[in-house]
Amino acid sequence: MSDLCKISFPGTDYPPLTLQRHQNLSEHLTIQNSPVLFGCRTGICGTCLVEVNGEIPPPQPDEQEMLETLGAHNPHARLACQVSITDNVEIRRLEG
Repeated sequence: MSDLCKISFPGTDYPPLTLQRHQNLSEHLTIQNSPVLFGCRTGICGTCLVEVNGEIPPPQPDEQEMLETLGAHNPHARLACQVSITDNVEIRRLEG
């Protein structure tokens, strides 16, 4: 298994990112050039709600609580600031 993971943003003009496994996505997306919006970066505002397609670890309890409110209709909903990248994934922004 590779130590690098490709993160793509289908439906946008943003180029894919390549990150080391277990990197936090929000640390690598800048406000000036991000396909994902960020507010608090701690998982409590819900600004970075996204749909993630690919294998990633399940949400921690705090994130899960937010997802039950913001993304209950989407089983792939996650908070981008809380996602640990462990494999190639596709990320699409969701409207909260």
